[in-house]
Amino acid sequence: MATSSVRRPTLAVVGATGSVGAVLLQILSQHADIWGEIRLVASARSAGRKLAVRGEEVEVHALEESVFDGVDVAMFDVPDEVSAQWAPIAASKGVVVVDNSAAFRLDEDVPLVVPEVNPHAARVRPRGIVANPNCTTLSMIVAIGALHAEFGLRELVVSSYQAVSGAGRAGVETLREQLALVAGTELGTSPGDVRRAVGDATGPFPEPVALNVVPWAGSLREDGWSSEEMKVRDESRKILGLPELPVAVTCVRVPVVTTHSLTVHARFQSEVTVGRAREILATAPGVVLFDNPAAGEFPTPADAVGTDPTWVGRVRRSLDDPSGLELFVCGDNLRKGAALNTAQIAELIAAEFAA
Repeated sequence: MATSSVRRPTLAVVGATGSVGAVLLQILSQHADIWGEIRLVASARSAGRKLAVRGEEVEVHALEESVFDGVDVAMFDVPDEVSAQWAPIAASKGVVVVDNSAAFRLDEDVPLVVPEVNPHAARVRPRGIVANPNCTTLSMIVAIGALHAEFGLRELVVSSYQAVSGAGRAGVETLREQLALVAGTELGTSPGDVRRAVGDATGPFPEPVALNVVPWAGSLREDGWSSEEMKVRDESRKILGLPELPVAVTCVRVPVVTTHSLTVHARFQSEVTVGRAREILATAPGVVLFDNPAAGEFPTPADAVGTDPTWVGRVRRSLDDPSGLELFVCGDNLRKGAALNTAQIAELIAAEFAA
């Protein structure tokens, strides 16, 4: 009797030459080989380059309408305005787009998906587009989602400590340039000395980030909030299905190359115990519980960088609230915070071809 073969879908990676695109290609080589053709796409200036994918050299195509012919799924990692223009074009050709920009995250007809938290949402996509959350949201939401499923979340208060790679290659280059300017000096001991040493080399940041922390990420929004802070609030509400969830966020840029960290104060509908919270976190997919302060064990960016999970430590019940829990979390903002979650969503969609 003849056996039927399952068609392996064709994948396009749009923005393949960027920082997140490079991590996406690594992940495609590391994960199970579920794809047929993998088509690499970037701006016209990158066309013709060859990049390694699954052990082979693949040529990069220029972004144009014809590049989506025969494509089933496309992962987009491009600026918001590029996604806003090209994702609907791809979707109009029958492509399911998984978009890593902010262009569609809050669109009511576009699901915002974290596979460990709301995988079912990926199946309902009226516009043919699925959105990937912001890297800061993704650094904590897998752990918070697991706790919410048990205790029922009712409030979040979050402070982020965000790596400079969240501002792209310019952010990383700026930090390295500033570190070179201040290395071996006594700077940081009197007002303004770091700023004077750095001069105009602030790059995408409003203040020096070397030997400093900058309580700002994103652009200005109403009432003094930043766009990054509003993303964490609005995206957390949408992913968890809690449209009225009270969320307070302060985003801070720190002199770390890669991996965002967050302090999280979460209040729940029911009383929590540290023991039960630890059990949930220890068994939650995509979470590593690393929490033994007596032995000096708690997550730091140096632990989490280059890894896939959300790392969680400093798990404590709130001092004056039996329904409150305090956490410290770290997540690689280029992996789970961007490339990995995008790839996981695409894999969910690819599974529909085998169903």
